[in-house]
Amino acid sequence: MKKTEIIGQAEQVFVHTYNRYPIVLDHGEGVYLYDTDGKRYLDFAAGIAVMALGYGVKEYNDALKSQIDRLIHTSNYYYSEPAMTAGRKLAAASKMDRVFFTNSGTEAIEGAIKAAKKYAYTRHGHADFEIIAMEHSFHGRSIGALSVTGNEHYREAFLPLMDGVRFARLNDFESVLQSVSEKTCAIILEPIQGEGGIYPACPEFLRQVRALCDERDLVLIFDEIQCGMGRTGTMFAWQQYGVRPDVLAMAKAIGGGVPVGAFAVTERIAKQSLAPGDHGTTYGGNPFVCAAVSTVLDLFERMDVLANVSRVGDYLSEKLDELCASDGRIQERRGIGLMQGLQFECPVGEIIQDCQNRGLILINAGANVIRFVPPLVITEQHVDEMIEILKESLRQKS
Repeated sequence: MKKTEIIGQAEQVFVHTYNRYPIVLDHGEGVYLYDTDGKRYLDFAAGIAVMALGYGVKEYNDALKSQIDRLIHTSNYYYSEPAMTAGRKLAAASKMDRVFFTNSGTEAIEGAIKAAKKYAYTRHGHADFEIIAMEHSFHGRSIGALSVTGNEHYREAFLPLMDGVRFARLNDFESVLQSVSEKTCAIILEPIQGEGGIYPACPEFLRQVRALCDERDLVLIFDEIQCGMGRTGTMFAWQQYGVRPDVLAMAKAIGGGVPVGAFAVTERIAKQSLAPGDHGTTYGGNPFVCAAVSTVLDLFERMDVLANVSRVGDYLSEKLDELCASDGRIQERRGIGLMQGLQFECPVGEIIQDCQNRGLILINAGANVIRFVPPLVITEQHVDEMIEILKESLRQKS
């Protein structure tokens, strides 16, 4: 089927919730994507930080094919070895104690919120509690996740949302203190805000929030759906800061491309929060997706992905800093490891489109920020290739 036919039929059958680019991607190899016309694209978006290992990894593909032949789904009424193995490995990688598998990041946030609320209910015997979230945050599209998303653009058409949410400012501990009340049960934040513009939390801010939660018996929730799973150079970003959350939400890269998320909790939270009947999922943690999670974790170790992120992340930061210094339209670089952003003084949509025309896939994080979240297996040569294309685009736009 021709590209125009695919696009035309897609526009007729899909709910129009996306303004898609007019290309039809067909397959991937390494860190490159190919469309149905055979054009090659260097991928610096990784399916929005999902494809950590890139494309066409034989061991990963073989593991999924093998699991398909054995068992895809049974439900959580029964045990399965793939789920047990993936859960054990993910708990070890995240340095948390217990894991609940979901189908997406949004569902991981929903579960994290419920765990925090149930913990407060168990401790205090009533359910009238509030959550503090951060301005400019993004936690998902469901009603619960939208309720703790600090961006009015995403929220306004769906009001009223979940009651009892107050918003503070990332890296402004005083604003957190002003938001705390006797009803507060949890604080939720992203160690690095993604959709909000690539804003890393300050170490001191996270330490202060952790101390506050300890002092007042509040649940600290970290959303590492985008910034976790090796993207900063440690398995999860909290390990960069040395500030452990009580609940950790994750998704995207943990499955290497299959739809899977999870939230993990400490033993203290597990013992006093969700019990049988409080939470569930039909598909979450089925043998197929758990085979993917388990294989991804094995490949992270075998391929020494974290060392590559640290090395190439430093190189990417250096090259983006050079670009920032040479182009007056770029106001700032922000980020850690292979999660970086360039803030421009103008909208970046045309630049992203032009780069795509030149064979480079980039995405934005807000109107004025280009986001760089490539596969975690890129090399310095891929960074150089990306920089040259971006420079050429910027020269043409000057």
